[in-house]
Amino acid sequence: MFGGSTSLKLKLTLLVLAALIVAGTFYYTNDIVQSLQNRERQVVELFANGLEYIANNDASNQDYTFIFENIVKPIDFPMILTDANDNPNVDGIGGGYKNLDIDTTLSKEEIKSILKKEIIEMSVINPPIIVTYADSIIQSKIYYGDSKLIAMLRYYPFLQVISALVFILIAYVSFSYVKKTEQSNIWVGLSKETAHQLGTPISSLLGWNEILKMSYAEPDKVLDVTYEMDSDLERLNKIAQRFSKIGSKPELKENNIYEILERVVNYFHRRLPHTGKNVSINLHGENEIMGKVNPDLFEWVIENLIKNALDAIESSEGKIDIRIVKINKLVEIEVEDNGKGIDQNRKKEIFKPGYSTKRRGWGLGLSLSKRIVEDYHRGKIFVKTTSLNEGTTFKIILE
Repeated sequence: MFGGSTSLKLKLTLLVLAALIVAGTFYYTNDIVQSLQNRERQVVELFANGLEYIANNDASNQDYTFIFENIVKPIDFPMILTDANDNPNVDGIGGGYKNLDIDTTLSKEEIKSILKKEIIEMSVINPPIIVTYADSIIQSKIYYGDSKLIAMLRYYPFLQVISALVFILIAYVSFSYVKKTEQSNIWVGLSKETAHQLGTPISSLLGWNEILKMSYAEPDKVLDVTYEMDSDLERLNKIAQRFSKIGSKPELKENNIYEILERVVNYFHRRLPHTGKNVSINLHGENEIMGKVNPDLFEWVIENLIKNALDAIESSEGKIDIRIVKINKLVEIEVEDNGKGIDQNRKKEIFKPGYSTKRRGWGLGLSLSKRIVEDYHRGKIFVKTTSLNEGTTFKIILE
């Protein structure tokens, strides 16, 4: 009922976050590209100033050498020098072009044709730098493109986004598979749990029905049987109530939690003789501890913990101690057994759907208990202590 809305909000939040990350990546990369382009333009302007100096002054060979060794030679981006009419200067200063992969065995006319095509492409990327003579006469123009670093940076955000999308796709497929597996375990577990929960009272009712057939002439015995049948019918009704509350928001009311625990303990006291184990179940604590709970669901939690404790006790004799105490506004409940304990490496797995150490178990009891306590009652349930062959203590904290 509430899962779809939460899932939608989570997806929208992740989508907005992803959009912000992508926008931030493009903005940051574009800022770096702009800075590099400005720096390259400054280099070209410095080269243009050098050419203007040579054109306007009686420059020596030493001046030429300084310009080409310290300005032109370190340039790592493509550049073409033209005259005032955009004709490439193949024989001019610096060879007319730099950092262009052109076959030098071609004729000058062929090279000029290639350079003119490059000029058109470069003019789209960057406006040319004008070299003037006598402050007004256009002597030449310098066209230039982006360096390999800038070209790589332009594509970097796209590569990053594609990589992120591939990663997200793989993660989504993986998580979907895990989620489907967990959901499958939950549905299988629920169906088996339903059959298990209904099986005991139904079998009992069938037995009482046979007794009624044989005792119809004994009113007192019939009365006793109907009393037991009422008990089983009440149990069936309780089971139906429990399953009807799973998936919806349960109503929490102030209840005597000690009495809830006592009802569950008494139920198991009646069933213990049929288990073949000599196990004592003891309840400790004040009998007036109140708290906001849903009785049907909370009884289910305690039943699951006691069942888990009974399954963990492999010897013919065992002990289960249930303690309840109220500290400030918190109600703390502990269920302790002297069973086989839990491996430390598996403590975090026991609440996952499908986890079970029993050969024929379906591993839903503790998972349901965690959902009921933490999602419905806003409490906590965890393994307080456990040691192999010494026992386990589960703890529940309710506000």
